[in-house]
Amino acid sequence: MATMVDVARRAGVSVATVSHVVNETRRVRPATRQAVLDAIDDLGYTPNTLARSLVTARTRSIGLAVSAISNPYFTEILQGVEASALEHGYSLLIADPHDDPDHERKVVQLLHERRVDGVIVAPSADPTELIGYLTRHGVPCVFLDRLVGDGHNHPYDQVGAENAFPLEQLVRHLAELGHRRIGLVAGQPGLSTTAERIDGYRSGLHHSGLPFDPGLLADGHSEARGAEDATHRLLASAEPPTAIITANNAMTIGALRALRAAGRAVPGDLALVCFDDFSWADVFSPGLTAIAQPSREIGSTAVRLLLDRLERPERPPRTVRLPCAFVHRTSCGCAPESGPESAPPSPDRPPPSGKDPVS
Repeated sequence: MATMVDVARRAGVSVATVSHVVNETRRVRPATRQAVLDAIDDLGYTPNTLARSLVTARTRSIGLAVSAISNPYFTEILQGVEASALEHGYSLLIADPHDDPDHERKVVQLLHERRVDGVIVAPSADPTELIGYLTRHGVPCVFLDRLVGDGHNHPYDQVGAENAFPLEQLVRHLAELGHRRIGLVAGQPGLSTTAERIDGYRSGLHHSGLPFDPGLLADGHSEARGAEDATHRLLASAEPPTAIITANNAMTIGALRALRAAGRAVPGDLALVCFDDFSWADVFSPGLTAIAQPSREIGSTAVRLLLDRLERPERPPRTVRLPCAFVHRTSCGCAPESGPESAPPSPDRPPPSGKDPVS
C-alpha cells in the first residue's frame, strides 16, 4: 500500500507538501499541487481519514437532520445534499428528528458528538432548544426548508423555496376559473412554510376580490391522515368549497382519499391543486396541477452555504430563497394551453425579491 512518503518521492516534493495538498492546510503552487495529485493517482494512495482529521480538526462529514425522510420532497432534498457533499469530498450522517423539538436537539447533539464539521437541519415548529444547543457549542448550521426568523435572533444561514407567492398563484388561477369558495388544507402550525403559505392564500383571495372565510382554512397538520380529516370537515360545512388547495404532497394524498370516500370527482365536482409536485402527480387522472419546489437545489445550496460558513466563519448570515414553478395539468378544471405542462398567466406583480444567489 502506497504511503505519503511514496507520493512525495514520486512527485519530487517533501512529505510536508504532500500533507498540505491532501489536508488543504496551506496553499500550494498549482503545478506542484498537480504533481502531487498525479502521484496520488498513479500510486493509488488513499489518505488516512482519521489522521487527516487530527491534522485539520475536521472530519469532512456533514450531519443532516430532516423529518419524514420517506416524504418524496425530503428524499429529493436528501439527494441534493448527498450529491453536493460528495462532490466536495464530504460524507453524510443522517438523522430523523421526527418533528419533535426535544428529539431534534438530541439528534443534533448526537451528530455533533460524532464530530461532524457542521449540520443541516429542517427545524421543527419550536427550534428554541436546538438553537440554544447550536449557539452554546458553536456548531456551524444551515436551516433548510422551514426557516427560522421572527423571535429567534440567530447567526445561521438558511435556504428554502418561495412559499407565499406560489400559493397566491394557485388561488388566483382558481379564481380566474370562476371559483369563489376556495379551501386550503394547511400544514403544521408553527412552521414557517405553513405561515407563509397561509399568507399567500390570503393574499391571493385579496387580489381576486374574495373575502377570507376562516371556515375554508383547515389544519391538515402536514400529513395524509390529518389532511383526510380536514377535507372531510371542509366538505361537511354548510357552504363547502368548490376548489381545494393542499399545502404539501402528503396532504394531497389525504385529500384525494377523502374525496374518493365522499364520491366527489376531480375536477368535475371539485377542483384540486397542490403545493408540492411529485414524480407520479402526472399519473393521476386527472393530472394534478401543482407548485413544484426546487428540492434538489435547496439541498445542494444548503451544502454550499455550510461549506462557505466553514471557510469564512465571520461572514454575515444569509437567507436564500429559491423560486418555484407552476405545473399546469388538469385537476384545476382547465387544460394547459401549450402541452401537458405550462404556466398560467402571471399575476400582475413579481414574486418577492428574497433570493440571495450562492456561487
